[in-house]
Amino acid sequence: MNPKQSNNPVTRVKKPEPSKNSPDWIIWAAWADRITFEEIRKVTGLTESKVIAHMRKSLKPSSFRLWRKRASTQSIKHQKLFRNRRENYRAE
Repeated sequence: MNPKQSNNPVTRVKKPEPSKNSPDWIIWAAWADRITFEEIRKVTGLTESKVIAHMRKSLKPSSFRLWRKRASTQSIKHQKLFRNRRENYRAE
């Protein structure tokens, strides 16, 4: 019988983060609420408009519309908006 290597359980996720140099990472990061367009640009060098074009090309039309609605309304995809919303939240 093998002894346990760690006291912490192993967390398994259905879809782990893809490697940062794969095109799937751009899609994964664009769907993630807490990853801003500025962070995507630091990693991949793609501007917001190029990320949008990549998403339009890679996703089905209905999925693209859902993502655009989410990215433009409820998600915090810009660092400046994130800071402003956070300051407003703290002020309340």
